[in-house]
Amino acid sequence: MATRTVCQLLHRRFSSTRAAVRPSAAEILNQRNAVFSREQARQRSLYPRVEKIEVSMQCPGLEGTLLVMNKGMSTPLSCAKHLTEHHVTNSAVALVDGELWPLHQPLTHSCSLTLLTFKDSDPTLVNQAFWRSCAALLGQVLETAFKDDFSVELLSTPEVPVISGAFCCDVVLDPQLDSWTPSEESLRSLTRGAQQLIHQDLVWEPLEVAPSVALEVFSHSRCKQEEVEQKAAQSPKGTVTLYRCGDYVLLSGGPLVARTGLCSQYEMTALHGLGQGPWGLHRRAQGLSLPVQLQAHHTVWRKLRERAEKLVEVQRPAETVTPPSPVDSTPPPTNQ
Repeated sequence: MATRTVCQLLHRRFSSTRAAVRPSAAEILNQRNAVFSREQARQRSLYPRVEKIEVSMQCPGLEGTLLVMNKGMSTPLSCAKHLTEHHVTNSAVALVDGELWPLHQPLTHSCSLTLLTFKDSDPTLVNQAFWRSCAALLGQVLETAFKDDFSVELLSTPEVPVISGAFCCDVVLDPQLDSWTPSEESLRSLTRGAQQLIHQDLVWEPLEVAPSVALEVFSHSRCKQEEVEQKAAQSPKGTVTLYRCGDYVLLSGGPLVARTGLCSQYEMTALHGLGQGPWGLHRRAQGLSLPVQLQAHHTVWRKLRERAEKLVEVQRPAETVTPPSPVDSTPPPTNQ
């Protein structure tokens, strides 16, 4: 018991020292954005000459359509712009030679291309990318909502199916907030932050990078650095994929949809305590959204929201937690 108490005191002292020298949230965002831009420019410089590739369209009604595009420069969205406004507006992600592909990721070889929408006969892949994107948006809001006095550490985002009822984002807030739980007004404030990003219709820019680049991007987050190492070890190519949304850079475990404007009726529904973990008090933020092309009546939405408030259970291997400490409803110190 005495050993545990000493370790806790040392951990708190170390955490306080680290917080004292930690750059501001704006400085961290600027640093991540600068590394992203530098690597993006480096990758684009790998194609100094314009080389042509052939893209065979496989969308319904477009079978046999052949587009001549620019290698390393043209994206699935570039191809959509050669078709119709419907394809530009409604496409969310793509299939390139059968592989799920972000709409803004450059094409590097001649290929077959299928543009996927939420109204396809089988929207499973699109729905998964949408749910993942909604969770990414929630993480962005949480990491940028609090004042600099309060640290926010995003954990690895759990991959949950749409049928779970809510998308999730696991997070550790500053120890000063361990006894805080958001009120309804706080949830509405965080929801407004997400809706502002949706209204801006920001692009999710993908960038596949070597682990060393991602480690530099997240140089101020040991938690994210461990996640980078894990994802790189699981990747057949040994790479990881970053995304940029506005000036915010994130790590994703799979493709995101093209832009924030594809989200609609977005709402943060709950913040559940999961207990103590390696990084502090682990919490699970949850939310609910529908694609802009699919709207729900307010009575249906109310039932969906009630379900989305309930804790989504995610089994994590080799992870043990203790019950969370009691919480109160003191208003949070946010920038919203």
